Amino acid sequence: MSEWQAMTAAELGRGIDKGEIDPVELTRFFLDAIDANEYRDRIYARLTPDRAMAEATAAQERARLKLRRSPLDGVPISWKDLFDTAGVATESGSQLLKGRTPAADAEVLQNATHQGLVCLGKTHQTELAFSGLGVNPKTATPPNIHDPDAAPGGSSSGAAASVAYGLAPAGIGSDTGGSVRIPSAWNDLVGLKTTSGVLSLKGAVPLAAKFDTVGPLCKTVEDAALLFAAMKGDKPIDLEMTSLKGVRFAVLTTTAFDDIRDAPRAGLEKAVRALKEAGADIVEIAIPEVAEAMALSGVLFGCEAYGTWKDVIEANPELMYEPVRTRFRSGKDFSGADYVAAWHKLDALRAAYLEATASFDAVLCATSPITPPNVPRLLSDVGFFTSENLLALRNTRIGNLMGLCVLTLPTGVPSCGVSLMAAPREERRLLRLGLAAEAALA
Repeated sequence: MSEWQAMTAAELGRGIDKGEIDPVELTRFFLDAIDANEYRDRIYARLTPDRAMAEATAAQERARLKLRRSPLDGVPISWKDLFDTAGVATESGSQLLKGRTPAADAEVLQNATHQGLVCLGKTHQTELAFSGLGVNPKTATPPNIHDPDAAPGGSSSGAAASVAYGLAPAGIGSDTGGSVRIPSAWNDLVGLKTTSGVLSLKGAVPLAAKFDTVGPLCKTVEDAALLFAAMKGDKPIDLEMTSLKGVRFAVLTTTAFDDIRDAPRAGLEKAVRALKEAGADIVEIAIPEVAEAMALSGVLFGCEAYGTWKDVIEANPELMYEPVRTRFRSGKDFSGADYVAAWHKLDALRAAYLEATASFDAVLCATSPITPPNVPRLLSDVGFFTSENLLALRNTRIGNLMGLCVLTLPTGVPSCGVSLMAAPREERRLLRLGLAAEAALA
């Protein structure tokens, strides 16, 4: 059974389909593995063992009757602690929401459950999902797979750790400015940022609803595609392998290389070489609208986040970690007119970006320009926390600002991913392209 921890979600699903893996035994194995792991309480906020075993038992019967609902029917996964779970506390990593217990599941969890997936439990995260580092002194900071004292990436920190440490075949997170992609990259996983509106946010604790998205953190592109379909309640995407010959990639030079460190640069260069060797045509491209959009980040993200949480935060501000609280409060520096004007400008910049990239299959950049910083230093130096957080999120935020779907893949350089950014609502094409890119990178 120990080999189950190394298997992908898709492989486990195929084992169930062949009758080689019992969903009940599989779920019990992962629950036991979680309980035995030294980082259990740093990764999982709470487990849902009764629910998991009931769902696994139902999946076991469906498998016996050859009535499986999807390729992942019977596969257990983890869920970030901002997705509502009926009757189980959902606190979004914040003491401000302690004891918050919803009556119903989030819609994406409902869909996944209907597809037969098993809910293992809820994973730790940054407070209200507003940091890219994954550090949370108010609840727990999950470990990075390469160094338990290094930042795991956030805000879907526990989701990444649950997969990287073999305590779930896959995890579901959210991404407002990079919260699926940074922890995926820093833990050598695949992460999918979906287009805003493609997956339901009903029952997901918001940060900035106009930018919030749902996405999987997993081991392979195949897993990402299957999880994406499950959360939509759709049939699986046809992922037939295609060649990269004739595929056109652009490497983004605007903003994405500013202050980039040696390892992420090396990871990107390694990925570009591999994709070229596989037949892709790759050129560099400068898009000045990216820099213009980045300058709008403070008003767009800050206003919406603070507007959403102002009353809750100001009722008990001492319950928040100071750097995160300060980041929320930055939203009050702008007026409603500033916010509306910024959105008008962003809409124009998005149109210009799409026009500039229309002839390319995807745009490439290093997922994060930095590698995971040391957690004790982050906690002891507010200035270092602030500067590292902004830089960690800098490249991923491009995808959110431009409204894109984005896939991050491991490059073979530890904690360094490469991002493939595609046009809005092109997830199916991006995943097919990602499968070929994944093979080239491997």
